[in-house]
Order: sequence, then structure tokens, then C-alpha cells
Amino acid sequence: MNLLFETTVDGNHYINWLLSGLMWTVILWFGAALIAAFFGVLVGCGRTVNNSLARALSRAYVQVFRNIPLLLQAFLWYFVFPEVVPASLGVAIKSMAPPWASFVPALIAIGLYTGARVAEQVRAGIQSLPKGQREAGYALGLSSWNQYACVLIPQALRTMAPSLTSEALALLKNTSVAMTIGLLDLTAQAQQMNEFTFRTFEAFGVVTLTYFVLSLLIYWTAVGVSSRYATAAKS
Repeated sequence: MNLLFETTVDGNHYINWLLSGLMWTVILWFGAALIAAFFGVLVGCGRTVNNSLARALSRAYVQVFRNIPLLLQAFLWYFVFPEVVPASLGVAIKSMAPPWASFVPALIAIGLYTGARVAEQVRAGIQSLPKGQREAGYALGLSSWNQYACVLIPQALRTMAPSLTSEALALLKNTSVAMTIGLLDLTAQAQQMNEFTFRTFEAFGVVTLTYFVLSLLIYWTAVGVSSRYATAAKS
């Protein structure tokens, strides 16, 4: 732990490097979680609707983003995307100041990849519900939108709580992919600390402990939320 309070080459302290990496890791995790939740619910519902075009598009999204390795997706968004869009937009993307030039592609890649995984869980959750739930919605005169928003999705999310918790933990670990395109997250800061000090055990040990603590916070938060809504559903 003494390493954290030693002075860096830029006159800072290694603990500030660690805190900076922690900040970007948490922001990336939270932003990607929002993207994944939005596309996961939207595409997951799209895979269960009666519209064949919506089902086909939703299936295509899942097949593309779930089956291409996340690391490759990050490279595509960072290196390839600016080259295939109109020149003015590509120049604007390349001109973004760091760390945004690395953060935005990482956010998109991790968010869309996780969204494809969440979509399959949403689909399975909805399809696991009794058919009578949908039929009861029709009998009450609910539109398809209201059936999903008020009946199907809330019930499916309760059954999906354990798998969504695992997905949230996996998302935290996947944020480390961002270091490959230049974002100084926790893993990248550990690598930097190791390169400057050659104290591998201390550098990676403290970052490993930080990831462990973050994982516990996510897990217990998810358990608390799940318990609260489970209790509310019973009462």
C-alpha cells in the first residue's frame, strides 16, 4: 500500500492515478449499463412481438453484437467507424479530446454488446411467463404497449434478477477492455503503475482489491433491490 502514496513522474501520487482510473471505470460501467438496459429491454421485447419484421431486426441485433468478440467491437468503433462515416463526422470524431476519444467508443461497444446479452434474458423472461398473462391483458383491453409496460416486463424482470446481477458483474469486468483503445481505467492505471515502479504485486494487487470491492457493492445493491421488489410483489 505504500506505493499509492509515492510521488509519480508528473509530481502527483499513485493514489490519484488509482482514483482517476476508478472514476472512469465507474462512469463507463454506469453509462454502458444504461445503454444495455435500454437496448436489452427494447430488443428483448422485439423478439417476442407478433410483428415478423421487428422479430427479424431484433434477432439480427442479438446475433451481430453477441457473437462478435467485445475486444474486436471496441477496435471497430475506435479505428474503423470514423473511417466509414462521412468525412466531416469522421474528422470530428478523431478530433475529440482525450479521454473522450477512447471513452465514447468503449461506451458504445460495451453497451451494445451487453445489451444483446440482456435482450436474450428479457426474451427468455417474457417467454417463461404463463400465456394467460398476455391473454388477460387482451381481455382487459390493454394495447400491446401497455401489456409489455404494465404486465409482462415487470414480471419478467423479477424472474431475471439473478441473471441480471451476474450480467452487471460481468459488465464491470468487461470495462477493462477499454484500456486496449487508450482509456486509463483501473486496469490501465495498474499497468502504468507497474511500468513506472516494477512493483507488479502491489500495483495489480490494489486494483484487484478495488474490483472486488466494486463487485461486492454491485452484488449487495442488486440483492437489496431484488428483495425489496420481491417483498412488494407479495404484499
